[in-house]
Amino acid sequence: MSPQTAAQAMAAAAGRLRAAGVPDPARDARLLLAHAAAVDAARVTLIAPEEIAPEVAERFDQLISLRAVRVPVSQLIGRRAFYGRDFAISRDVLDPRPETETLIDLALGEDFTRILDLGTGSGCILVTLLAERAAATGLGVDLSEAACLQASANAVQHGVADRADIRQSDWFSAVEGRFDLILSNPPYLAAEEMADVSPELRQHEPEMALTDGQDGLSIYRIIAAEAQGYLTAQGRVMVEIGWQQGEAVQEIFTAAGWGRVTLAHDLDGRPRVVSADKPA
Repeated sequence: MSPQTAAQAMAAAAGRLRAAGVPDPARDARLLLAHAAAVDAARVTLIAPEEIAPEVAERFDQLISLRAVRVPVSQLIGRRAFYGRDFAISRDVLDPRPETETLIDLALGEDFTRILDLGTGSGCILVTLLAERAAATGLGVDLSEAACLQASANAVQHGVADRADIRQSDWFSAVEGRFDLILSNPPYLAAEEMADVSPELRQHEPEMALTDGQDGLSIYRIIAAEAQGYLTAQGRVMVEIGWQQGEAVQEIFTAAGWGRVTLAHDLDGRPRVVSADKPA
């Protein structure tokens, strides 16, 4: 293979990704070249006229081959940006998404010193809130041992490990004590929806973090039934939802005897978070 400039390599890679049906192929090619060359993505344009070294070209080709079979970029580079911080990511955890930042914004509007993150995954919710509130402590639980290890690593990376307790737990089974905020981004896809999700999700992210294998609402029923027993007197629960689930999830919490049940929308105007207070 004759030497290529970075610009030529990116153009060729973008063409391969486009042919494979990858969304936004030029962006992904740029990010993966930056990773292969060990430079910041913002500097890729500066090296565009330069020839890339053979070892960089080989790494880049391998990354593009994996992206062409729809391995997510975050798994290939091992990280994903969330609320202004980079989180270590693997195929053992759900890739943090911008929609979940709505949950963070709402939580930061509350007074809390103790939080519980149900289904913590990468730990992005728990770690972000502890990083933003230096006096707060929290517990993150997940059924997956691998996810717990990933969340613990992210807690260390962002300097909150001394305030973050990570435990393996089937929802509330290993939870003790009371919390000012209980938060969750649970698996909310119905089993029948899984056939229609992108290959990145269906083939490369943990199924247990995506779907409950039922109607997509079963975990909300668990949280609505049990969370009051773990909240302080003025505590609240906040759960991320699928954009078509607002009414159904509100009804679940109302039927379970919660007080004020509200619905918040994300930046795209879609229903995204249901919040509920303990009854007065």
